[in-house]
Amino acid sequence: MKALRAPLRARDPATAPDRGFGARLMTPLLLGAVLNPLNSTMIATGLVAIGRDFGTGPSGTAWLLSSLYLTSAVGQPVMGRLADSLGPRRVFLAGLAVVCAGGLLGTFAPAFAWLIAARVLLGLGTSAAYPAAMAMLRAESLRTGRPAPRPVMGRLSLAALGSAALGPTLGGLLTATTGWRGIFAVNVPLALLALAVALPWLPHDRRRPAAAGTAPASTAPDGTGPDGGDTGPVRPRQGPVRPQQPSGGPSATTPPRGALLRTYLRHGLTYLAIYCALYGYAQWLEEARGCTSVQAGLVMLPMSLAAAACSLLGARTKGLRAPLTTAAALLAAGSGILVTATGGTPLAALLIASALFGIPQGLASTGNQAAVYAQAPPDRVGSAAGLQRTAQYTSAMAATGLLALCFGQQASDAGLHRLAAVTGALSLLLIALTATDRALRARTRT
Repeated sequence: MKALRAPLRARDPATAPDRGFGARLMTPLLLGAVLNPLNSTMIATGLVAIGRDFGTGPSGTAWLLSSLYLTSAVGQPVMGRLADSLGPRRVFLAGLAVVCAGGLLGTFAPAFAWLIAARVLLGLGTSAAYPAAMAMLRAESLRTGRPAPRPVMGRLSLAALGSAALGPTLGGLLTATTGWRGIFAVNVPLALLALAVALPWLPHDRRRPAAAGTAPASTAPDGTGPDGGDTGPVRPRQGPVRPQQPSGGPSATTPPRGALLRTYLRHGLTYLAIYCALYGYAQWLEEARGCTSVQAGLVMLPMSLAAAACSLLGARTKGLRAPLTTAAALLAAGSGILVTATGGTPLAALLIASALFGIPQGLASTGNQAAVYAQAPPDRVGSAAGLQRTAQYTSAMAATGLLALCFGQQASDAGLHRLAAVTGALSLLLIALTATDRALRARTRT
């Protein structure tokens, strides 16, 4: 009997890889997580076709970008707060239903104003997935008594980042094969697929305890507590208890609020530079360089591949300050190429510039996500994740304004140079902010 019990005792939940964070939980979360970043970028290579059909230029089609970003900037923290209070599963499923409605409206939109309305619906619906996913991971962390494993966080970041990076290429293919309406229509099967796996697989939301000092009223005989958390043996609680955390997870001592605010600022400035390059580069390739939507998407493919590869690399990096500083430096290098680019610039240089803007996406996305998870109060992870995305999409809206100022009615070499000068200045500011942030020096990930 002792020989039979020994292996059971050896299977410590804290050391079992991804125990509690398996495919049934992660598959729907990953499918949902791709929707918002995908919609934020795949329209980049469809803007020229949309503008041509509706008789508007870059200053008009910029509303298709800013409408989704404004909705997302407001919707992400709201959805995160709802996920923390009402339950992440409910919010996640409701968001997918709204995505279906937005995709259908955009597919059959008879006028430009209807496209803007569709983008608003898509922004609202897709805003639910990421903060709800972070809240579910935190609930699973409470149930298992340990934070989400680093590879799990890395996969969530990769899903969001990879879909954002692949968006321009996918948008170009859809525009060339089905027309720009395919950019909206693709949301319907993606959301339905996510619903099909979320309904049977995601854990049901549980009621929260009525009072902090008593056992949860919804505790089941098997020890299942609120939000799907496993409270273990039912016993009186004499104070708030937090599961043991490795370095880099939410710690017993919550970092100062200023550390989290600096993470939001750093994330926002990084993505201001990235979105300026993403949308400005795509439009310049088509209008000044003379590329088709497919060719423009292919030129930007190194950005996608580099972002995906470096998100995995960032998930395995122990420190935070070094990869984030490297990301800022590479943004400066990419800006240096674009500030001198013309219609005759060799293709190799354009591909290198694309990669130089892709690598920072991977490093900054995983690095800042890890910082938010470490610095946020444990019961507000969903809200904090939503505010991180608010910082990102506020910067995206600012980027659309910069595009209108730099390009006007048509993308040109001079406009690209002005835009690259702005991204270069932002990169230098990021280097200074990251290098002087003491919270990043003190925190590492296991």
